[in-house]
Amino acid sequence: MSAPAALDRHPDRLLPAEPGVRDVARRIYEAVRGLPILSPHGHVDPRILAADVPFADPAGLFVTPDHYVTRLLHASGVSLADLGVGRGQLPEGESRQVWRRLCEHWSVLAGTPTRYWLESELAEVFDIAVRPSATTADSIYDQVAERLTKDAYRPRALFERFGIEVLATTDDPCDDLSAHAALAADPTFAGQVIPTFRPDRYLEAAAPGWADAVARLGEVSGVDTGTYAGWVAAMEDRRAHFRAHGATSADHSHEDVGTAPLPPGEADRVYGAAVAGTASPAECVALRRHMLLEMARMSCDDGLVMTLHPGVRRNHHGPTFDTYGADTGHDIPLRVEYTDALRPLLERFGTHPSLHLVLFTLDETVFSRELGPLAGFYPAVYVGAPWWFLDAPDAVRRFRGAVTESAGFRRTSGFIDDTRAFCSIPARHDMSRRLDSGYLARLVTEHVLPEDEALEIAVDLVDRRPREVFKL
Repeated sequence: MSAPAALDRHPDRLLPAEPGVRDVARRIYEAVRGLPILSPHGHVDPRILAADVPFADPAGLFVTPDHYVTRLLHASGVSLADLGVGRGQLPEGESRQVWRRLCEHWSVLAGTPTRYWLESELAEVFDIAVRPSATTADSIYDQVAERLTKDAYRPRALFERFGIEVLATTDDPCDDLSAHAALAADPTFAGQVIPTFRPDRYLEAAAPGWADAVARLGEVSGVDTGTYAGWVAAMEDRRAHFRAHGATSADHSHEDVGTAPLPPGEADRVYGAAVAGTASPAECVALRRHMLLEMARMSCDDGLVMTLHPGVRRNHHGPTFDTYGADTGHDIPLRVEYTDALRPLLERFGTHPSLHLVLFTLDETVFSRELGPLAGFYPAVYVGAPWWFLDAPDAVRRFRGAVTESAGFRRTSGFIDDTRAFCSIPARHDMSRRLDSGYLARLVTEHVLPEDEALEIAVDLVDRRPREVFKL
């Protein structure tokens, strides 16, 4: 029997193929590869760091919670049930079966950033030397499981090993943020884990359960949310609570970025109708757009960075949502328009000194047509790094080419990893650093930039951009 194929991690991976350009890219990359990780937008549960409980098993760490992985396996005929989705911690036998499914379908991931990240995690975090396959699945599982029993692989130890300086989570406005408070008060934990205010469900008046959600918002804030004025006051109260626990940003993700204001008194009327359950779908959309504009006004007042992640049809496959719930791999991107949709917001607040508005997209056609030009004029606007379906090598390169010529490097956000998969954080940041090093190296070899300035820009993208844009 032939030996298993090696898990090859070439030192020049993702760097340009041309020898002269690659040499410059290597030097730029070496200047940034060891810098601390700043993660201003992600979805890691802060409770895993507060409790510091060992990760349970390889499948629960790499597969079941990661919709990047499960969606591709599902597309190749592996049911989400066979991947343990939505079931929490699995018995050892079932966890091993889930892991085998991943390894048996390893070729399905070829050419994807998901496979790139998984290979980085396996090789660099768990010292796996062989390529996943049906024949190597059990031995890899055993090695990863054995490592997970060691103190060096507990969440806090990995946090330190990964070089994470700041990790932002994503949190409901009604969250008491007790995990963040515990971490901040713990003298044995040197990292910084900060919450992010995510109020989407309280703006979507047409969504099931909205009236109950805003009633709960009122209970937590101590403000009557039966009126629109009460909703505003409750939001301001919870934002202050988040800021007191270290939050620097508020994150918003709706199908569009409309910010049209309602006429005086109309917000009160539509809000009252929505609470009573009598508002029309069109009225609910208009109310949400008005509320999003109000969120921008609050960001000007309290300084929370406003990030917009629009343009996703959530839960595209109803039967999957009914069985497994949200965030299980069937959210699909939409076309999005920014220029006119954001004009009401930008005419009011686009030059406000306290507003940082970071615009993300899953529709890369708008990078050069809308986002770059907007960030190239409005002092408040920054273009967010490629996100979700676009956080892939070629898409990242296209992003730099599309945005830089109209907005430059300094009007971009710095990298965001946007992940629930804790162990993928260093792999994702390293990928970004390699790709930006390659882009800058090409500018150097084409005599657009001197190398010393390219080195400064590379450091700026990794360090100063996220600190400045997200007020870290």
